[in-house]
Amino acid sequence: MVSRVRVWLNRTYAENVFFMDQLRRNPSDRAVEIHATHGDPDSPVLAAADTAELEPEGLSPAAYVEYALTQCERRGIDVFVPRLHQAAIVAHRADFEAAGTALLAPPPEAVAVFEDKVVAYQAVESIGVPVPPWWRVRDADELLAAVEELERLGHRACFKPAAGAGGVGFRMITREPFSLSRLKGFPGPQVPLDLVLESLRRAEEPVDWLVMPRLEQPEVSVDCLTGPDNRVRLAIGRTKHGRRRGFTLHERWLEPARRIAEGFGLHHLSNIQFRMLGDRPVLMDVNTRPAGGLHQLSLCGINVPWAAVRLALGDDPGEISPPFLGQDYTVVSGPRPLLPVTVPRQRTGSSTVTGTLDALPAQTTPAGPRAASGALQ
Repeated sequence: MVSRVRVWLNRTYAENVFFMDQLRRNPSDRAVEIHATHGDPDSPVLAAADTAELEPEGLSPAAYVEYALTQCERRGIDVFVPRLHQAAIVAHRADFEAAGTALLAPPPEAVAVFEDKVVAYQAVESIGVPVPPWWRVRDADELLAAVEELERLGHRACFKPAAGAGGVGFRMITREPFSLSRLKGFPGPQVPLDLVLESLRRAEEPVDWLVMPRLEQPEVSVDCLTGPDNRVRLAIGRTKHGRRRGFTLHERWLEPARRIAEGFGLHHLSNIQFRMLGDRPVLMDVNTRPAGGLHQLSLCGINVPWAAVRLALGDDPGEISPPFLGQDYTVVSGPRPLLPVTVPRQRTGSSTVTGTLDALPAQTTPAGPRAASGALQ
């Protein structure tokens, strides 16, 4: 009888319920059981897992590693896909291997390069991958100088944290004054320069921002699966232009992504994002983790999460080519079940989880990409 594989995802994105779905629908005879932990009792990944626990809050990275090792030993985890405290966890790979757990994550040297976007841009530029012009700013004077230089070059300036993920903190600079027009419709990413400068001058501590030109669409997000021998097994680009999504195997996107993944040893799953600066693609960001949209590659007839788990377990899937490229599509959301909760009537308004998070049946309500007709010209 083929043994089951036990996979753990820690404090991962809600969209990774689809990652979990694909692991269960793998084409082999091996059953997959999924353990999930999160700090939010209403995260859908907890309800989608076979077993789940709430994570303790306030742990230092070192204390979290001890917690993670205990989870792996107690739960019999075969493959751990770390998101929270990834850098601290991969630094202890040998300890996890001694506990019988393989880490589906790059080595610590690769993670360190891409934790800081400035270090990342300098590193990839050194191997010939184009990056946009950028400035690291910490105060109002540095921000103003960067914005004025970008505007002199004909660009629109934007900024984001030098360390961060998921577009958190991204803003576009405008010279237009704040007015009632800003209060109509939905909030947007535009912020008036004078308000940002005023906030920086009032701030008690320096910021750490990356200022760069606003890059244009299409955005191409290349998902890579790379072996411990630094050889890419899979590279497919997911394109985004407005609401329209699609796929590409064009080398203008894949070649620089492979160069980064192989050059820096981005073992297992990584996601490398590009946008346009004028008429050429430039690097936007590198994620040393599975992308939230990875499951969309199922529209190309491949199960990438399962290939990654196989690779982590030492069962090399070899070179993976999609049998076809899926048609253009759009992404729509749908409901997912949550664990039962009660909301007591105390004035605190706090929520209390009822029952146990362990051994709840996995529930999957379909939601995800839907095909769109036609193609971008």
